[in-house]
Amino acid sequence: MFMQIYSGVMDADWNPLRKIPSVALRHLIMQLLAWMFSLYFGSFLIFGITASAHFLLIFGTFMTAATFATAPKIVKSKYNKSK
Repeated sequence: MFMQIYSGVMDADWNPLRKIPSVALRHLIMQLLAWMFSLYFGSFLIFGITASAHFLLIFGTFMTAATFATAPKIVKSKYNKSK
């Protein structure tokens, strides 16, 4: 069953492109379809990586800002308690 599905999609002698008489044109169309398929699914992978990188960058920026905003208060409260 798997081989029938595979042949129906990947084999130019079995898929609907078999009606095109030129083998070179069938090959070109199959290459373009494969390229579009890989771009579509590859973009999900790339999106995941870039989304994670952006999240880490934004999270790091906010954590740094929060640390810089809180540090003077902590230092001031510890300095006042020691007197």
